[in-house]
Amino acid sequence: MQTDGLVLRDIHAASAPSWWPPAPGWWLLLAVVAAAAAILLVLRLRRRRRERAIARLFDDALAQADSPTAQIAAMSELLRRAARRRDPNADTLLGEDWLHFLDAGLKQPVFATETGAVLVEGAFRRDVSEADVAGLRTIARTRFLQWMGAGR
Repeated sequence: MQTDGLVLRDIHAASAPSWWPPAPGWWLLLAVVAAAAAILLVLRLRRRRRERAIARLFDDALAQADSPTAQIAAMSELLRRAARRRDPNADTLLGEDWLHFLDAGLKQPVFATETGAVLVEGAFRRDVSEADVAGLRTIARTRFLQWMGAGR
């Protein structure tokens, strides 16, 4: 049989699409990921700035105190302010109850020890050693930062 000159060919698959430019869905996904990364970065920077401000509040309050007894009084005031965030009636606690409240949630009690006793009595003593104040400063600063949300 003779054909009229028509030559039939097999079916050819289309060529694969190029990877560039991406489809609109990929652009949208990229924008969402970039926005999420930017938001996380901003939140992290704000949190760090807040933590530094809280730490600076504690350090500045102690720097303004001119004597060891004044430093102890400043630490006690700051701890009571922070304690009100946990329990509105915490600032009314006295003596051993106050020290046990400060130790609540800690693995090992640090305020119910001799160092913590300086916090209760130290502001009323005439002679308080710098070593006692330095030891108390470390644990009080740590607890203050934890309760103010900066010591995470």
